[in-house]
Amino acid sequence: MAQCVQSVQELIPDSFVPCVAALCSEEAERLTRLNHLSFAELLKPFSRLTSEVHMRDPNNQLHIIKNLKIAVSNIVTQPPQPGAIRKLLNDVVSGSQPAEGLVANVITAGDYDLNISDRSIKASVPWYSNWKDTLMGLKEASLYTATTPWFESYRETFLQSMPASDHEFLNHYLACMLVASSSEAEPMEQFSKLSQEQHRIQHNNDYSYPKWFIPNTLKYYVLLHDVSAGDEQRAESIYEEMKQKYGTQGCYLLKINSRTSNRASDEQIPDPWSQYLQKNSIQNQDSYEDGPCTITSNKNSDSNLLSLDGLDNEVKDGLPNNFRAHPLQLDPSGDPSNGIDGPDYVKSASSLHETKKTSTGVIHGACLTLTDHDRIRQFIQEFTFRGLLPHIEKTIRQLNDQLISRKGLSRSLFSATKKWFSGSKVPEKSISELKNTSGLLYPPEAPELQIRKMADLCFLVQHYDLAYSCYHTAKKDFLNDQAMLYAAGALEMAAVSAFLQPGAPRPYPAHYMDTAIQTYRDICKNMVLAERCVLLSAEILKSQSKYSEAAALLIRLTSEDSDLRSALLLEQAAHCFINMKSPMVRKYAFHMILAGHRFSKAGQKKHALRCYCQAMQVYKGKGWSLAEDHINFTIGRQSYTLRQMDNAVSAFRHILINESKQSAAQQGAFLREYLYVYKNVSQLSPDGPLPQLPLPYINSSATRVFFGHDRRPADGEKQAATHVSLDQEYDSESSQQWRELEGQVVAVANRGVIPSSFHPTQYCLNSYTDNSRFPLAVVEEPITVEVAFRNPLKVPLLLTDLSLLWKFQPKDISGMDNEVKELVTCEAEMIGTEVISEFLINSEETKVARLKLFPHHIGELHILGVVYNLGTIQGSMTDGVGAVPGCHTGKHSVGMSVRGRQDLEIQGPRLNNTKEEKTSIKYGPDRRLDPIVTEEMPLLEVFFIHFPTGLLCGEIRKAYVEFVNVSRCPLTGLKVVSKHPEFFTFGGNTDVLTPLSPSTSENCSAYKTVVTDSASVCTALTSSASSGDFGLGTGCQPEVIPVPLPDTVLLPGASVQLPMWLRGPDEEGVHEINFLFYYESVKKQPKIHHRILRHTAVICTSRSLNVRATVCRSNSLDEEESRGDNMLVFVDVENTNTSETGVKEFHIVQVSSSSKHWKLQKSVNLSENKDAKLASREKGKFCFKAVRCKEKEVATESSEKYIFADIIFGSEQIVSSASPCADFFYRSLSSELKIIQSQPSVHTEKQSVEDAVRLIQKCSEVDLNIVVLWKAYVVEDSKQLILEGQHHVILHTIGKEAFSYPQKQEPPEMELLKFFRPEHPPVPSRPSAEQLSNLIKTSLHYPESFNHPFHQKSLCLVPVTLLLSNCSKADVDVIVDLRHKTTSPEALEIHGSFTWLGQTQYKLQLKSQEIHSLQLKACFVHTGVYNLGTPRVFAKLSDQVTVFETSQQNSMPALIIINNV
Repeated sequence: MAQCVQSVQELIPDSFVPCVAALCSEEAERLTRLNHLSFAELLKPFSRLTSEVHMRDPNNQLHIIKNLKIAVSNIVTQPPQPGAIRKLLNDVVSGSQPAEGLVANVITAGDYDLNISDRSIKASVPWYSNWKDTLMGLKEASLYTATTPWFESYRETFLQSMPASDHEFLNHYLACMLVASSSEAEPMEQFSKLSQEQHRIQHNNDYSYPKWFIPNTLKYYVLLHDVSAGDEQRAESIYEEMKQKYGTQGCYLLKINSRTSNRASDEQIPDPWSQYLQKNSIQNQDSYEDGPCTITSNKNSDSNLLSLDGLDNEVKDGLPNNFRAHPLQLDPSGDPSNGIDGPDYVKSASSLHETKKTSTGVIHGACLTLTDHDRIRQFIQEFTFRGLLPHIEKTIRQLNDQLISRKGLSRSLFSATKKWFSGSKVPEKSISELKNTSGLLYPPEAPELQIRKMADLCFLVQHYDLAYSCYHTAKKDFLNDQAMLYAAGALEMAAVSAFLQPGAPRPYPAHYMDTAIQTYRDICKNMVLAERCVLLSAEILKSQSKYSEAAALLIRLTSEDSDLRSALLLEQAAHCFINMKSPMVRKYAFHMILAGHRFSKAGQKKHALRCYCQAMQVYKGKGWSLAEDHINFTIGRQSYTLRQMDNAVSAFRHILINESKQSAAQQGAFLREYLYVYKNVSQLSPDGPLPQLPLPYINSSATRVFFGHDRRPADGEKQAATHVSLDQEYDSESSQQWRELEGQVVAVANRGVIPSSFHPTQYCLNSYTDNSRFPLAVVEEPITVEVAFRNPLKVPLLLTDLSLLWKFQPKDISGMDNEVKELVTCEAEMIGTEVISEFLINSEETKVARLKLFPHHIGELHILGVVYNLGTIQGSMTDGVGAVPGCHTGKHSVGMSVRGRQDLEIQGPRLNNTKEEKTSIKYGPDRRLDPIVTEEMPLLEVFFIHFPTGLLCGEIRKAYVEFVNVSRCPLTGLKVVSKHPEFFTFGGNTDVLTPLSPSTSENCSAYKTVVTDSASVCTALTSSASSGDFGLGTGCQPEVIPVPLPDTVLLPGASVQLPMWLRGPDEEGVHEINFLFYYESVKKQPKIHHRILRHTAVICTSRSLNVRATVCRSNSLDEEESRGDNMLVFVDVENTNTSETGVKEFHIVQVSSSSKHWKLQKSVNLSENKDAKLASREKGKFCFKAVRCKEKEVATESSEKYIFADIIFGSEQIVSSASPCADFFYRSLSSELKIIQSQPSVHTEKQSVEDAVRLIQKCSEVDLNIVVLWKAYVVEDSKQLILEGQHHVILHTIGKEAFSYPQKQEPPEMELLKFFRPEHPPVPSRPSAEQLSNLIKTSLHYPESFNHPFHQKSLCLVPVTLLLSNCSKADVDVIVDLRHKTTSPEALEIHGSFTWLGQTQYKLQLKSQEIHSLQLKACFVHTGVYNLGTPRVFAKLSDQVTVFETSQQNSMPALIIINNV
């Protein structure tokens, strides 16, 4: 139980005090009324004695009474009505609330810190805080508890308002004060009238109420004297007369009203009455004449309220005192439910509240001075010492004597023997055995009742030992007689007396109380007495720290007949649970919920709300979501009833935002309730700021912002550039590629240097992009914000009139700030705002809304959040609470909706650079919602016409690109950059752009062709072109290609179409090719220097031809013009196409070469079949002769001029030096060169050795490039199409095979890791045998057959010419050795039969590219076939020491036939 202001040792004596009646004359009542008080009220603050008092018990022992208090009340002849008592208790509880703003008592129970006594807990704050050892002073908090003043007020009022009953005498009147005024004409006569009146009330059978303790009640005569108005002499004389008549012990002169009330109060006299009168305004205004203040308050109060003093049905019977209804009488006119079974409370405004209203400003005791206060105090002392206590002492003696004489026992009850206690005792029966004999009544003079009377008297004067003995005796008698009501009363008081005995000689008999409660409740059906037992017993158990038993007791008495009682007892039980040694926090919370529920049923809304709030502290955050929902819902409802709108809104908000496990119907009900409350709140302050709505959830970090127009859909053959859109997923790899491409093109535009102010353009901002800078938007271009909504509920949400909330700070053209305009009326001329009229989010759905703003002015824009009406769909649930009928917009019938906002607050990335940032948690800014609107910029749109999606590898297709300037500014500097420049070309600047429009190019070839005559079929047709003509200058990046706009400027609204040739990539599969178009404004802008447009083309390529080629030196030196420099080129072409693509066959229509130094001269193996056709999986082999170009054709090294030579297999020559053939050749060449450049070169310390190696290597290098042009015949939809294409083979080295398609790299084998540094630097590698053989080219000239008459001449001499050709550009020393060095027997067999005659070794020096001939003689002795290729040739560069042997293994064997004639 909650801690009380009084201890139980103080509480019980204060609850059972001697009762004294007061009977006043009208004049006496008038005197006290001047102070706005009745006589009984006048005495109330002074009714406790300030000193100890003494009396003697029947054994003549002195007994000390401490803190004695007496209760004086006006006589009322009607018993109080149960309905009125219930109303009074209800008002007392509702009038006692925790004070606002009190420092809450925090009690620590286990892991919980519970804030108990503060009702002002807001529903929005988290009730549960998880700190264990807060507040050092509360370490020992197990015994410290919060107070519940409403319970104490209830208990005090309940005990005071208990009607007197026949089975006990504790609240029967012991004495009666007869009060008359000194100003009356005949005071003595008035006293005798009053005395007769009292006698009549007590002894006349007409009056069953009030109850009197004994027949001869003590009468005490009080003369009231008004000091300020009365005659003191007269008063004194009357008092003397009284003393003579009634004795000095039986009368008193009380002087009051020492000052007049109308005089302005000079000193502030304390008002000790207010605390008593405020507590229960009805009870304290007992029976007295209506003063002016109560009459007015009666008029003002509602008809169904209790009249403030209970004086409605006045009966004027001519008596000086009118005994009307009991003060707790309900007004019969207003309340029909006066019966016992009426409701707990009258549903009306609290009468207490009314009392406070009417009694404010009324000063009690206005005519009394402090001296008067002392006089009243003295009067009470005198009355008690001289009147009451002697009377009680005498009565106890009389009762004691009566009992002893009746029983014939010894003189004193204290010496009573066992015989008296145990005489004729029957065994006690259990309650269940006893018959329902609660109806048994004793006559007033029955000896059992005399024992009970004596016990009650002893109890009232705190003589608990004697009281216990008497109660114990009476209990046995009553049980013997089976008078259960009497027995229960005796048991109850025996238990209390045993507990209160000084020195505690015996333990508290709790079982007495249990039996009493059971008897009252079950047999006597008297819940009021049972409740009194429970209240007393629970306090006693609590004082003994038996909290568990106390809680069980309190819970036992909760029942359906009184919600208020049940609520209060459940609340106290909850406090018991939390005060236990190991606190039961969850039981506390559960019983607080039960208490809150009962408070709510009893109409105590504030207390109900407080209970639920306190229980919430325990349930919060424990994952008991259904319990939390229930509590929050109730808190919301109660707060709404109490007009605490903010609390109501936040409680309902909690239900909605927690991940609810409720059913859909329940969630719908919660949502409607929330909207209903919310609507009422917003109606209270219609002009206030828009409130924050809890639904739907917004994932702020997923917000994406897009700057620019939406992409146009494809229009027939026209396909718009993909650019950037919100439909594309973010891919970090591709965005990195785009950044690199933009960096490349910016570097080219700025003469090779990327400016320091450059930041990659970001059109779409999301959580992965760098949002640390303010993004730039362009005026008149929309800004789209994609907001991710999530509906956590199982019911659909309908958002209407959804738009963005923003703040804008416009700037002049001069750049000065204007005033800030914030959502004034959403300034349409500054920023246009798109409104989505309806946005439906289905149950548990995540859905994005794209909201647009249209900036019409430059300045700084801040997007703050979204604003919308939150509503439900009517019909999706059952009835909408307060749904607006017929409010129909668009597709859905809207139920109730409220307008509110949600802010978009995005947390930036966590900073992790400096040490300070790493050790603390800091976040950087995220500025994606704060764009700066800049001046107008040009805007380019690009459309692709006839753009293919599938190509064969190497296929050439002509498409068109349309560039449109859709802005109001001209654009210039248009460039395109791509990672795959070999994929497309706009053509060289040498070409005439025909045909101009795509419609005329349906069946034209993509190539520039020339018709040839058949005579020139075998020989090559040559032409030349420079790579500069194709946008590939030496210093330029090959990826960046300027777009050849006419006049280099595209005016506003203008469009231009350019042809674009495409070539299918060499690898099969799906290729994503990124184009980035770069352009600038003609007028330079300070913030945005350029703009970009992206396009990603997806091309699917299928296999076509594989081309592989090798080149080797030709040994024939017969043609003069070639100066001995000619080569054979072998080209293998394989059709790898599979038949699914519908390609019937490929025709090789032309093979062209392109080189700075070499050209194809003729085809060697031209067969009869002039057309080179390849069906599926066929392979063809071609052999061409290549010669070095003439000096006049070859330009200087620095020039980029290439010689093109075409060998034609058909009637048309494709001009390979024109677009697009040359374009793609150059592009493939540049990408190949890029690969070579990326390979690292080896540095050595011996530069000279490296130079030598380099010269030798150069001899075996050729820069001959082969272009194979083909046509493919495709049948598609029974229509034949001709596709054309080209493949490139780049030949670098003699004898090494080259391919048109990229070779797959074999993964290197695993090697052991070496963890040491090599001691010697790597030696430069020697040239390979292949490279050495190419340094000097040797050729033997001799007759193929030689006839010799061996019978005439036995030796045959044959002249042989050895031609030595220096292939390098340096001087070479050559040694020719004719001696045989071989030792193998096979070699001896072949070579041993002939020998060289003459000089066997020659030393020569060959100049650069010089040809030298040696005349040799071979000598044969037999006929046969001989190989003359035996001379060994050694060579070294003239300025080097190392000698290399050239090898002849790769040349044809030089066979000669010797015939005998």
